[in-house]
Order: sequence, then structure tokens, then C-alpha cells
Amino acid sequence: MEAAEALTLLMSPQGRVDPYPTYERLRAHGPVVQALPGLYVVTGYPEADELLRDPRLGVLDDALRDQVWPNWRQSPAITSIARSMLRTNPPDHSRMRRLAAGAFSPRRIAGMRDVVRAQAEELLDAMACRASDGKPVDVLADFAYPLPVGVICALLGVPTQDRPLFRRWAGDLTGVLEPEITTAELAVADAGAAELRDYFVELIAARRRAPADDLTTALVQVHDADGDRLTGAELLANLVVLLVAGFETTTNLLGNGLVVLLRHPEAAATLRANPGLAPEYVEELLRYDSPVQLTTRTSTAPVRCGGLDLPAGSTTLLLLGAANRDPRRFSDPQRFDPTRDQAHPLSFGAGPHYCLGAGLARLEAQLAFPLLLRRLPELALAGTPRHRTRLTLRGYESLPVMLGTPAVADRGTPAGALGNTP
Repeated sequence: MEAAEALTLLMSPQGRVDPYPTYERLRAHGPVVQALPGLYVVTGYPEADELLRDPRLGVLDDALRDQVWPNWRQSPAITSIARSMLRTNPPDHSRMRRLAAGAFSPRRIAGMRDVVRAQAEELLDAMACRASDGKPVDVLADFAYPLPVGVICALLGVPTQDRPLFRRWAGDLTGVLEPEITTAELAVADAGAAELRDYFVELIAARRRAPADDLTTALVQVHDADGDRLTGAELLANLVVLLVAGFETTTNLLGNGLVVLLRHPEAAATLRANPGLAPEYVEELLRYDSPVQLTTRTSTAPVRCGGLDLPAGSTTLLLLGAANRDPRRFSDPQRFDPTRDQAHPLSFGAGPHYCLGAGLARLEAQLAFPLLLRRLPELALAGTPRHRTRLTLRGYESLPVMLGTPAVADRGTPAGALGNTP
């Protein structure tokens, strides 16, 4: 299959639901391949890692965005992404990232361990009650979404009663992160972005009236003290992106990972008996079925990589999910093996745009998986789960499970027994 044909298949509904066979078709052309004029696709691990760190490659800037979407400034979804640290280059990216980085420092994350564990325990208690009649429950709606959204909302200072609002808004907005989007899909993304922005306009006003000990207050105060450090558009865009990125990828990590564990009962049994193995399990789950499958970069100067010359102005599609299964980096990469040495998946990227919340996502997963398996030893899929037709953010639409007979909660287990904060 020609590279262009394989890329078309990857973007189809079939390819988005299960991209891994198509990755191998692209890999057959080499770790870097020109799929279309000006478009290069990367499936190799060392090549993706190199390009993510290369300062000659950056995210789409306004000038190039004007060529792709001439009217993008009228799109709430595109502007919400474009004005955030997610889609800006240095020095603006570095400036904005520094302002939020303190909330995600290793020390701050380590201090959240007991809070995250307590939230997870409460959600499992509630889920067990809902399943007391023996009917399936949706582990995404009842656990994998509310856990990370509760954590990120606590950091941002979002009131508890508002948290159920965000799943649909964020799900709609993130459609704009796909490599291809139709006019109808963009309209849905715009509607979600507009609702999120309206919400944060009100929250910003509330924090000006009554400051609190949260990240929203901190960013509002930076903006009000010096608009050159953080503009109004950047303040709003970054709050939207911090919220969405703070739970969307972690929800998918928990959902994707749980399905993998339930389909590998021996590995699940090992983790159930040895929760201290959670860090290794989470790294392998990230590698095996990454919640983020791709990212894009644009070259500002000629770059040579993987035996090819990438000219200035070309676009590179970095398939993180394919790089995580590069047989040159991982032996037998199609096999789930939590005993691998030094997995180091690229699921959170690398270089300047390495995911700011990676440590927090890892902590939540390292706590959640052992708790799920220990508290719900008879947990089983209720039918075949169905993926969303999204490629960039890979996850399930819903995840019905049967709980069986829940085990008695072990409230006395030391938090440190459930793995170490990365």
C-alpha cells in the first residue's frame, strides 16, 4: 500500500478506530515517509523523539494558520487552542508555561496523593452502590471521567457542582485537535469552546471579586498585574486548555488501560497482588495504547531525519502511537508486557511541549488501577467496548462493566504501597 493511500485509510473512520494496522503499513515505507507534497509522516521512535526536541520544528503559527483556515480568528475552538501554550512557540510558549508550571511541580503532585486516593475510593463506593442490582455500570462516566476532572477542577478552583458540565463541552472542543475536521465538526467544536469560554469569563470575574488559593486566581493576578506577561486572550485560552487537557487524556488513559488489563487477566492478577508495580504498568499501558496518538510540527528550517530531507515550511505528522510500537525500540511491540525495562513511551510528547500534567496523570493512573482491581476483583467487560472515531485523543465512547461482588475496602493500606510518584 502506498504511503498516501495508507494515510487516507488512517484518517477514515475505520482507521481512526483501530489505527495500529495502518501504522504498520506506513512503517513499511521507513521511519519517516513523505506521504503527500510537503507532508511527512513519522512512525519511528528515535526519529519522533528527535523531531519533538528539535528547535527547528514548532507548532503551527498564525501565518501558516491563515493559509490553512483563513477565517480561524472567528472560530472559538481554534482560537482557544491557538492562544494557549498548547499551540504557541517560544518565547510565548515558554512564558505561558512558566506561569502554570508551579501547580504541576513534582512536590505539588506528591502532596496530592492522599487526596487523589480518597477521591478514587469515594467514586468506587458510589459505583458499587449503583451496581448493587447486578446491572452494568459505565466505568467511564462513574470513575474514569469524574476522578481526573475532580482533580484538575480542584487545582483550577472550579466549584464541585459545576464539574458535570465539562465532559460534553470538552468532548466537542477537542474535535479541533484532529488532523482533519469537517465544517459540521468544527461547528460542534466551536459550540463547546464558546460554552467553556463563557464559563471561564464568569469564573475569572468571580476570582477578581474573591481571590482563592487556586491556579485560576494566580493566573488572573498575573494578568491584572502585567498584561504583557499574560494577555486576556491567553488567560482565557490557557484556562480552557488546562481544564480540557487536565482530564481528557487521563480519562482515556484510565479507560484504555482498564480494557487492556481486563483482556490480560494474568497481568491484572499480578498488579492486584502487587500494587507497587503500578508505575511499570502505567508506562506500559501508555506505550501499548496511548491516549494521545499524534501531534504535528512545522519546520522553520531544513531538517534531515530518517534519511529524508524535510524542507522548511513542511509539515510533519508524528504518530506517537506508532513510535510507541517501533520494533527497533521495543521487542515484540504488539505484546502487552509490563515487565519491559525502561519503556519511556512518547505518549506525553518530548521536548518543549512535553505535557505539563504528565506527572499528575501518572499519579492518578498509578493509584486508580490497583484500587479498581483490588476493590472490584470480579470486574469484567459487559460486551465489546466501542471506540470514539477520534485519532488524536484515543478513547472509548462508553465502557460498560459488570462489578461482581466488590471486596471490602482496605482503608488502612498505606498510600505509598500503591507506587511512587514519578
